[in-house]
Amino acid sequence: MNKIASLVLLVGGIVLIVYGINASDSLGSDVSRFFTGSPTDKTIWLLLGGLVAASVGAAGLLRGAKAA
Repeated sequence: MNKIASLVLLVGGIVLIVYGINASDSLGSDVSRFFTGSPTDKTIWLLLGGLVAASVGAAGLLRGAKAA
């Protein structure tokens, strides 16, 4: 994988994780957590998407470093 693409995925994943953390502290997520016991779907998708993107980006950077 290209180093630039890996870096973009890593940074994008970190941004999604930050947005997910902020969404988990929102009023909507608090209301959802009160009634259902879990945060909103948006929060979960932001955190999972960020985790996957950051993992793929980090793996691409580490793999590129070993190959070079």
